[in-house]
Amino acid sequence: MLMTSMTPHVAQRRITRDLHEAEAALNEALLLQARLLSTMVNARRETGVAPFLGQDALMRLVKSQQAVVDAGGELARVHGRLNAIAEEMTGDACPSQAQMDVDLALVGDEAGFETAARAA
Repeated sequence: MLMTSMTPHVAQRRITRDLHEAEAALNEALLLQARLLSTMVNARRETGVAPFLGQDALMRLVKSQQAVVDAGGELARVHGRLNAIAEEMTGDACPSQAQMDVDLALVGDEAGFETAARAA
């Protein structure tokens, strides 16, 4: 017999936390790459080097940005599927950040999710 040590409520909160962090990381990666692109083009323009010096590096960076955008699309699909699973299992979709904050305030830390879930 399979022993479970995590309630659906705890699993949902942990998945939600990690999903939100992954989404934020993709946004941060896009911002950092956009800043790098801007810095590279400005450096080329302001140093007076040949107009197309480093063009290959710019093209690779743009491809990298596209890959991050594509990854964001896939993560959005993951989010949608996880919402459907959550609704099937618990009747609730993805909890809001406010709900997550309330849960953490009630239990003191993430490890207390299990105790709070059992008490609910």
